[in-house]
Amino acid sequence: MSAAPTLAAQTPARATDIQRVKTPGGAEAWLVEENTVPVISVEIAFRGGAAQDPEGKAGLVSLMTTLLDEGAGDMPADVFQETLEEKAIELSFSSNRDAVTASLRTLPENLDEAFRLLTEALASPRFDEDAVERMCGQLSAQLRRDALDPDDLAGRVFFAEAFPGHPYGRPTRGAIDSLESISRADLVSVHRKVIARDNVVIGAVGAIQPERLATLVDHLLAGLPETAELVTVPTVAPQGVGSTVVVTLDVPQSSIVFGRPGPLRNDESFIPAYVVNHILGGGSFSSRLFTEVREKRGLAYSVYSYLSPYDHSGLLLGGVATRNDRAGQSIDLIRSEIVRIADEGPTSKELESAKKFLIGSYALRFDTSAKIANQLVQLQLDHLGADYISKRNSMVAAVTEAEIRAAAKSLFGEGDLFVVAVGKPTGLPGAVVRAAPGAGGSKADAAV
Repeated sequence: MSAAPTLAAQTPARATDIQRVKTPGGAEAWLVEENTVPVISVEIAFRGGAAQDPEGKAGLVSLMTTLLDEGAGDMPADVFQETLEEKAIELSFSSNRDAVTASLRTLPENLDEAFRLLTEALASPRFDEDAVERMCGQLSAQLRRDALDPDDLAGRVFFAEAFPGHPYGRPTRGAIDSLESISRADLVSVHRKVIARDNVVIGAVGAIQPERLATLVDHLLAGLPETAELVTVPTVAPQGVGSTVVVTLDVPQSSIVFGRPGPLRNDESFIPAYVVNHILGGGSFSSRLFTEVREKRGLAYSVYSYLSPYDHSGLLLGGVATRNDRAGQSIDLIRSEIVRIADEGPTSKELESAKKFLIGSYALRFDTSAKIANQLVQLQLDHLGADYISKRNSMVAAVTEAEIRAAAKSLFGEGDLFVVAVGKPTGLPGAVVRAAPGAGGSKADAAV
């Protein structure tokens, strides 16, 4: 028997005991009861993130999200934050292209107060003028700093060029001019459209019984609109494959992002593609790209690739940072490795090694209550069943050499890439020079 099927039994046991809690009000929350650690972690997500920003209002959802804990109900920002601190409650909000998320951590004795504050923040954010002005100022200052950050700039340009005219092409954190155009009425409107009962998913982990969680969830959702008003986001393939864009920046090394179309999360080929990408560039010190680009030639400190399945587009993304005069050599080598693995497929040894690592490391995603809660929500966002955790390692172990070769052909094609390089790179013939845009951009994770 191979090592991978043997390791497939090593699933994170406590995380597989998922209870799908149905509330009297008709909502659902996924729960993993864990009484050994006196901490309760709750993760909540609302489908519809920065892709819901209206044209000309890029950064609206991101700004709205940062304001959810800046005062709610009858509590201004300072009172709200002081109450969190007094009760040792950790509450934060974030957003990406496809969702708005809330993360809560609290001790059992403060659970009612924690949910009260979370309820107020979601249902009754104040959007006070001073808070809006303060958060806009902070975001604008960050955007100004990021405008000179080669890594951030490369990511923003990549998405703008890969998704022209599509919501994914807009900077998720906006630009200075778009932030300045946002009014309080815009914030109230997008909050009403996104934060609703029918687009929410909830995961909870800790010392809490299903009945109590059900009561808290119903109270949490009672003040929210019944239905979201989300704008339809079309599913598209990224553009620009086969082309190179350079953004000139006076820095000693070039930051490079490369990519091409990848599978959506619900594609049947996703797991084989995930495994073969691990062999190419996802395996850190063991990947082909790391071996060829760093170890053998010393062209870069880091080089990587990963699958990035958004709700409405799939991507294979990667990156490398190298001296300006080695940019062309680095990209040529990356392309040649992609072509080689597409043509020849991985070796049997590489496949077995990848399976061992992906199976053995899976439990690390469940070593804290916060991580488990995050996975419970991600599984729901990705439309995977509550039994996925118990099945996942077996799915990885079952990938055959024929499937991995087919996945390599489909994922890597002829090795054509869309490349964005920021710096003063040389050796990139045919590159188109672009001006630096406003700041923004983020990466989505998926449950794999």
